[in-house]
Amino acid sequence: MILPIGAVVTDTTLPAIDVTSVRSMLASNPDTLVVDVRTPAEFETAHIDGAINLPLDQVDAHLARIVNDAGGQMVLICQSGNRASQACAKLAGAGLTGATVMTGGMNDWIAAGGSVKRGKQRWSLERQVRLVAGSIVLLSVLASIVIPGAHLVAGLVGAGLVFAALSNTCMMGNLLATLPYNRGPGANAEAAVNEMARKAGT
Repeated sequence: MILPIGAVVTDTTLPAIDVTSVRSMLASNPDTLVVDVRTPAEFETAHIDGAINLPLDQVDAHLARIVNDAGGQMVLICQSGNRASQACAKLAGAGLTGATVMTGGMNDWIAAGGSVKRGKQRWSLERQVRLVAGSIVLLSVLASIVIPGAHLVAGLVGAGLVFAALSNTCMMGNLLATLPYNRGPGANAEAAVNEMARKAGT
């Protein structure tokens, strides 16, 4: 797989590129395909102008079409880079070359002063996970004062977070992504894939 100029490899298989290089790439080639794999609600909150929203949970259902129709350079983005890495791994496993992950995601893009289109403000999925996990741990520790063994729930949450880090997946995040709050106006996966093919010129 040929990496774009400025790309760095975050592990042994997935190409990645930093925010500065993505901004230069978009300035020199506005036709670069930017695919945002966050939830529709996160995408509505703030996204890069021209980005296509294809939530991570919709990628599997459209893998064949994406591989066949979305040619050229594709930059995958999410909030911090984790979900984009998962999407990139799925696409690479299906035979797509040219997909790369923007490291740091929208967090780094906004911190670097990148322009965004803003809509209704909602919490990112990562922030929701921190709130829910932290609340469960706190409540289980407090409950252990009157309910013997309640503190074990905190241990289970901790184990889940360790597994999430080691596997680069998050069951809690996947569950939260299905809530109506995170669906926002909803993403039309079919329309997103059609737009990807149109931008790729196929």
